Amino acid sequence: MKGLRNLLAVLFVFGVFYFPAATTTEVSAQAAQDFTLVNKTGVEIYALYVTPHNADDWGDDVLGIDTLEANRATDIVFSRREKAKLWDLRVEDEDGEFIEWENLNLLEISKVTLYYNKGKATAVVE
Repeated sequence: MKGLRNLLAVLFVFGVFYFPAATTTEVSAQAAQDFTLVNKTGVEIYALYVTPHNADDWGDDVLGIDTLEANRATDIVFSRREKAKLWDLRVEDEDGEFIEWENLNLLEISKVTLYYNKGKATAVVE
């Protein structure tokens, strides 16, 4: 019985010191490139590509089968192993028309808001 109490005491102390550290590790394990994309273009975005600036192709549509409606936002989440600093972003509408932005430093950006006004596409970064 005394051995069981000692084991429980050790487990309790271990839990007190271990679990707060595990929670902190999980939070800090998020990728530094994660950002929120806000669609203020006035049109629905049917495809979204985010790729390292030095990549040879766009890769997969990160929206998958979903779309991003006008005046909506979505969080773009990266693997915590991702190390690239500069990224290119491409959005496509229903007809395949696209707009691209290059050299976005996602290590310093947490939000990208896309606008389209009078035939000109712009992006505001925070």
